[in-house]
Amino acid sequence: QSFKLLGFLDVKSVPCARESVLYGSVGSFVVGLGHFLATSRVRRSCDFAVGGFICTMLGYWFYCRYNLAQQRIRQRMLKEGMRNKILFEGSSLDPERKQTGNERSDS
Repeated sequence: QSFKLLGFLDVKSVPCARESVLYGSVGSFVVGLGHFLATSRVRRSCDFAVGGFICTMLGYWFYCRYNLAQQRIRQRMLKEGMRNKILFEGSSLDPERKQTGNERSDS
């Protein structure tokens, strides 16, 4: 079963969607309650709560997606490095291979 927010955002399968909605709801509660305690205006506090939800959700969404992209880049670099290590291991292109005097004079 999947939970679709607003009918199109599948919270279960989209990365960062679940956390964004959860943090947005907490941000909504904090902003709305804080504004209500400061002003005692219910309707205006609800407006602030909706704005707090949107700002918190979008803020965490971009933060999470940025970190996810950085992690994917690091994984790609690590995968390529491991492939190169296996490919060049034991050959003359291996950077960890110790060069002897005979090999240096050949090149």
